[in-house]
Amino acid sequence: MARLFDAYIMVDWSAAAKPALGANSIWIGILAKDARLKLQFKAVNIDTRLKARAFIEDMVAKLTRRGDRILLGFDFSLGYPAGTAAALGLNVKKQAPWAAMHAHLASKLKDKADNSNARYAIAAGMNYAISKGPYPFWGAPARDVVSTLSSTKPDYAGQPLPEFRIVEDHLRAAKIGQPKSVWQLAYTGSVGSQSLTGIPHVHALRAAWPNARIWPFEINADEMTEEGLDGIEVVIAEIYPSLIKAKPEKGETLDEVQVREIARHYSQLDEKGLLGGTFSTGKSLDEGKIEHIQAEEGWILGT
Repeated sequence: MARLFDAYIMVDWSAAAKPALGANSIWIGILAKDARLKLQFKAVNIDTRLKARAFIEDMVAKLTRRGDRILLGFDFSLGYPAGTAAALGLNVKKQAPWAAMHAHLASKLKDKADNSNARYAIAAGMNYAISKGPYPFWGAPARDVVSTLSSTKPDYAGQPLPEFRIVEDHLRAAKIGQPKSVWQLAYTGSVGSQSLTGIPHVHALRAAWPNARIWPFEINADEMTEEGLDGIEVVIAEIYPSLIKAKPEKGETLDEVQVREIARHYSQLDEKGLLGGTFSTGKSLDEGKIEHIQAEEGWILGT
């Protein structure tokens, strides 16, 4: 059975406020064919987000020029809980909520060459637009605490926006890892700042690639097929490396191992003809939840 993809690029993102290498920095894993058409893996460690985006854009250009179709995974949330875009006052009639949110974040958050940005001020501003108080974003360091952004978690009970997306509730109920809320901007295991800093770069990449699609927002089939991918060169998806067990060997960082193992995992599924079935947004869920997932929240590939 033919593979759906020819190359697999997995990105472990970082919200570091200054250039950083090693653990807890940006690692990009590339599993692609060599001159003998055999899949070979390499990992690249990059110190800033702007450099990482330029590297990804260049690598994708090289691979697509030779005719490869690419699965590009990012390890942060590509969407927010249903209702977020509307709560911010974005025009969700003009474009889908996920697209409105991506454009909004891209217009607000601008990484500088030294990896600095104003993400805490931007989160505080979104909190003001949503609640006039310190909800729903939280987790600011002391110097960035203001009346609309706290260091501590707010009470989500009875609030219009939930703490977790549907996929995170699903994983937590199944005791598959401990995915954090996209609202949490700091502290151990947090992913909120990765999403705030990562989505603008995904938005830029998608704008640069007319033959790319973001799953599940732009590809809503329950199962990916060759026919459904006709004319598509790049599929961008959200990944959760903790789905796969990864143990660093001597001299390796966990991030490096995780991008390698998740790339190999998807490649092995693809080789067996099983990867297409993992592009599913919870077939057991009711139609209302699936609509929220496909319109705004997103889903983790393979969940």
